[in-house]
Amino acid sequence: MQSNLFKQWDYLGSIPWMRATLWDFYANVSVIYIWVCYKERSIPAKIIWLILLVALGSIASCAFVLIQLFRLKPNEGLKEFFSKRNG
Repeated sequence: MQSNLFKQWDYLGSIPWMRATLWDFYANVSVIYIWVCYKERSIPAKIIWLILLVALGSIASCAFVLIQLFRLKPNEGLKEFFSKRNG
């Protein structure tokens, strides 16, 4: 809360763990967002999930997974969890 990421980027960007953390975060968001784009049919839903994933990170990822789990019918398994499109 005491420092500004944009003002101190030259210093923070030189720290290997900072760069690794950013790469890890954006790789995670990219992979999950590809799955979101496959599952969601509407453009507004895709845009909202992208904003949520970037702003909230793991919280949004967990929320999306939980929503998908609650949408499953009792006889459906992992195949439907990953491949059944929302509609």
